[in-house]
Amino acid sequence: MRNALGSVDTVLLLGGRSEIGLAIVERLVRRGARRVVLAARDATASMKDGGGAVPVDDLERLGAEVHVLDFDAARPETHAALIEEAAAKVGDLDVVIPAFGVLGSQAVYDADPVAAARDVAVNFGGHVSIGLAAARRLREQGHGTLVVLSSVAGVRVRKANFVYGSAKAGLDGFAQGLADALHGSGARVVVVRPGFVIGRMTRGMTPAPMSVTAAEVADAVVESLDTRKVTVWVPARLRLAFTVMRLLPRPLWRRLPR
Repeated sequence: MRNALGSVDTVLLLGGRSEIGLAIVERLVRRGARRVVLAARDATASMKDGGGAVPVDDLERLGAEVHVLDFDAARPETHAALIEEAAAKVGDLDVVIPAFGVLGSQAVYDADPVAAARDVAVNFGGHVSIGLAAARRLREQGHGTLVVLSSVAGVRVRKANFVYGSAKAGLDGFAQGLADALHGSGARVVVVRPGFVIGRMTRGMTPAPMSVTAAEVADAVVESLDTRKVTVWVPARLRLAFTVMRLLPRPLWRRLPR
């Protein structure tokens, strides 16, 4: 539950090394969250080995109690148990943030359809599995927010990254449907649609117009938790831009630069 000051108290981050996810968690801890679960692939092993570990120390210095769990987005059969394990560690889950995914390369996917299918299974299927498991928990609690990190890449899919974009389009539709399914339960879904995010995942790529940073996305997400927005565009002016771009005839859409 939210604490006595109305701030989020417990947070579960799925994808515990995500720049965006960690930026959101840091802001929530600074605002009063005191129990955090970071779930990532091989997280506990990497902590023991001292390499690639999730940043527990930083959050603990800010006053949070931090738990680390192993999580594999490609193993949906483990997801329901992971949600229950997280709840057993910290109690009711106020905010759940699935922040995992693979950007991939359209050229690689064109040459290797198996790689395309594998990454789509993570970018869409993994989110469906963990999203449904988290939603069940939030519905039982009668409160809590699932933050779904969609993308403008899924609002209208471009030829330059249509495998990734199609997975994001599916995720966006799933999140909207799940939000409707949870209506009236006390739990809710926030759909976040960032533009090009400058960071580790996009290193070496030319930033698109209206690019943002992980910090800017995190600020918008935290604001949505206060204002109870259901859809968040980052930056906000992308909403108007895509209102226009959705209406472009396909011959013009195909001619957009990569």
